[in-house]
Amino acid sequence: MDVAGRVAVVTGGGAGIGAAIAGALVERGVRVVVTDIDADAVEEVAAGLDRRTPGAVAALSGDASSAAHIDAAVALAEERFGAVSLYFANAGIAGGPGLEATDEQWSAALDVNVLAHVRAARRLVPEWISRGEGYFVSTASAAGLLTQLGSATYSVTKHAAVGFAEWLAVTYGDQGIRVSCLCPMGVDTRLLRPGDIDDDSSAQLMQRAVESAGEVLTPEQVADDVMAGIADERFLILPHPEVLTMYRHKGSDYDRWLRGMRRLHQGLAESGRGE
Repeated sequence: MDVAGRVAVVTGGGAGIGAAIAGALVERGVRVVVTDIDADAVEEVAAGLDRRTPGAVAALSGDASSAAHIDAAVALAEERFGAVSLYFANAGIAGGPGLEATDEQWSAALDVNVLAHVRAARRLVPEWISRGEGYFVSTASAAGLLTQLGSATYSVTKHAAVGFAEWLAVTYGDQGIRVSCLCPMGVDTRLLRPGDIDDDSSAQLMQRAVESAGEVLTPEQVADDVMAGIADERFLILPHPEVLTMYRHKGSDYDRWLRGMRRLHQGLAESGRGE
C-alpha cells in the first residue's frame, strides 16, 4: 500500500513506538489520529507533529481496549480527515510478573494486548471489505514468537496477538485486507525501562532478559522498519532480524530450545542474585 494521502489511527501514541510511528506516517503524507490513555502525553505528541505538518494530526485520549474509544477514534478521523485506511493496534502493557500476577492484571493485559485488536478489527474490517482495502498493523513482540522470561502475562498475550494477526491475514487477505505484525525485541521505551521498576525478581529478570538479548533500538528505528514492512506488505516485521533465526531454531527442535531457555533463565536469575 502507498500510504501517502491515507488516514490512519495509531493507539498507544503518547510515547515510544506509537509516537514514532505517528511521526513516520506524517512524514509520508498520512493524516493521523493518535490516541493514548495519557491525555497530556498524546496532546504533546500531536502538538509537536502539528508544528511540523499543520493540520495533519488529531489527538484523542482514552483506553485503546474500549470499543467506545475505538469508535470515537474512527469517528474523529472520519470527521477531520476521511475514511480510515490504516489502523495501528500499538497500545500495550506488561501486565504482571509470573504466577503472582493477579486476575485483574491478567484481564488488563488480555484487554489491551489482545482484545483491543479484536475490537478494532471488528469495527473496521467489514467496511474495509466493502471498499476492497485496508491495513491492520498489530504491535506484538518477539515474545509472541519466542517467549518472555519473567512475565507470563506479557508472553501469553503477545502470543495471542500474533495468533489473531495471523488469523486476520488468512481469513481476509484475499478480500483486500493487508495485515502486518510487528515483533521487536528490546526497544528504548517506558515499557522496557519504566523508571520505577520494583524489587520483584521476576520484573527485574524480564528487564535483564530483554536488554541482554540484542541491541536495544530506538522507537524511530522501529518506525522506519514498520514503514518498510507496509511498503512491502510483509506480515512479519522484525526490527531485530535475529528473531527469525531464533524462531526457526525453536520450531526445528522445540525441546532443545526449551532447554536453552531454561539455562538462560537460570543464568539471569543467578546474575540478579549476585548484584
